[in-house]
Amino acid sequence: MTPFAAYTTLFVSAFTSATLLPGSSEAVLLGFLVARIGDPVTLVLVALGGNLLGSLVSFGMGRYAAAFRDRRWFPVSPVQYARAELWYARYGRWTLLMAWVPVIGDPLTVVAGAMRAQLLFAILLIGLGKFGRYVFVAGGYTLWAA
Repeated sequence: MTPFAAYTTLFVSAFTSATLLPGSSEAVLLGFLVARIGDPVTLVLVALGGNLLGSLVSFGMGRYAAAFRDRRWFPVSPVQYARAELWYARYGRWTLLMAWVPVIGDPLTVVAGAMRAQLLFAILLIGLGKFGRYVFVAGGYTLWAA
């Protein structure tokens, strides 16, 4: 596999991993590191870019979907939505640092979008958390392989 194909594969995996679709970008990153395909720094940055972009899609979906919360078909009841508003008011935008956590991270970005979080600050917090995760994976492998 060429480095370009590896970067493309990793980007797609990282993107889908950050949406409500299943994905395993950490495993893909680790596989390319083990196989020594591509530059490790570039692999981390590609994974970060795809994952951050996927999170922004989820954020945008939350922002867009919130406009329809008064519709009968909306998947969240008014009580659940009010609970989410209270939760977000209490814990706030800092929870976006946890957007990298499996299972809860994707809904956090959707909720932040629905609660009209400030986009640039959301990008910063989401990016910091996700960058830390990928550096941990790549750094852990590098230390283990040394």
